[in-house]
Amino acid sequence: MKHIMITHLIAALGVAGFHMLHLPLPWLLGPIVACLIAALLGVPMRGMPVVNNLMRTILGVAVGATFTWALVITMARMWTTLILVPLMVFMIGLVGVPYFQRLWRFDFATSYYGAMPGGLQDMLLFGEEAGGDVRALSLIHATRVLVIVVALPFILQGYWGVDLSNPPGVRATTLPLSQLVLMVVCGVAGWQIAKAVGLFGASILGPMILAAVLALTGVLQHRPPAEAIWMAQFFIGMTVGTKYAGVTGVEVRRDVAAALGFCLILLVLSGIFVEAIHLLNLAPPMETLLAFAPGGQAEMTVLALIAGADMAFVIAHHVLRIVVVIIGAPIAARLFKTKPQD
Repeated sequence: MKHIMITHLIAALGVAGFHMLHLPLPWLLGPIVACLIAALLGVPMRGMPVVNNLMRTILGVAVGATFTWALVITMARMWTTLILVPLMVFMIGLVGVPYFQRLWRFDFATSYYGAMPGGLQDMLLFGEEAGGDVRALSLIHATRVLVIVVALPFILQGYWGVDLSNPPGVRATTLPLSQLVLMVVCGVAGWQIAKAVGLFGASILGPMILAAVLALTGVLQHRPPAEAIWMAQFFIGMTVGTKYAGVTGVEVRRDVAAALGFCLILLVLSGIFVEAIHLLNLAPPMETLLAFAPGGQAEMTVLALIAGADMAFVIAHHVLRIVVVIIGAPIAARLFKTKPQD
C-alpha cells in the first residue's frame, strides 16, 4: 500500500508540474514523465491493475457514445486506408526483427515480439510462450508507447496548431444522473461481458460496443464528463510510467536504448504511410497520423478524444492493427523463424 500511495503522489506531482509549465496534456503526460523519472532514480512504485482497467472502460464508453448512424455509414469508406494496416505491420516486422536480432543480439522470440506493434499483454504472453525475454519485451513496448504518446501532442500542437487544452467534455454536474449511471453500467458490464467471451482489449472494446449500441438507439445521449476523462488519463499515464520501476543500468543501456532506436524506425515508417495517404487524398492528415501511429490503444484513444479527431476512423485502424498482430504474429513467427535462437 505504501508503494501505491507513493506512486500516486509522484503522478500527481507530474500533473502539477505540467500545469505550471503549461505543457500539453498534463493529466496524461505529467504522470508518465514523473513516474519515469522516479523509476530511473530507483523509487519503488506500484500500480493497481484492476483500477487501471476500470479507467480504460471510461475511454471505451467515450468512444462508443460518439457513434451515430451517419458515422456508421461513413465507416464503409475507410477500406482504402484499412487495407494499408496489414502492410504497415508487415513492414514493421520486416525491419524490426533484423534490427533487434542482428544489431542488438536479442534472441529471435524477443526480437519478433518486440518488433510487433501489438498490445503489451498479448506480446508478453506470446513472447514468453516462445521463450523470449519477458522483461526486455516489457521495456521495449513500454518505451514504444511512451515515445509515441509523448511525441504526438507536440507534433499535433506544433504542426497543426491543435488546441489540446480544451476540456475533453462537459462537467459532471451538467449531466443527468441517469446518464451517468448508464455510463457506469456500460463500462463495467461491457468490460465483463467482453472479458467473459475472450475479446482482446476487453476493457476498452467491450464498453465501446455496448455504449455504441445504446448511443445508436438513442438511450445513451452523452459522453463521459471531463472529470472522468482526466481521471482515465491520470491512471493510464501512471501505468505507462511505472512499467520502468526497478529498471537497472544494464537494462537502460541495452533494452531501453534498443527500444529508442526502434521508435525512430517506427516514426519514419509511420511518417511514410501518413504522407502517402495524404498525397493520395485518402483521409485527413491529423486523423491519419493518429490512426497509423503505433502507440497503445488506450493512449491513442485519449489523444484522439482531446484533439477532436474522427473517433471511428482512428479506433477502427488501431483495432485492425491489433487484430492483425494477434492473429498473424504467432503464425508468422513459426513460418519465418529460420535461424536457431542465439
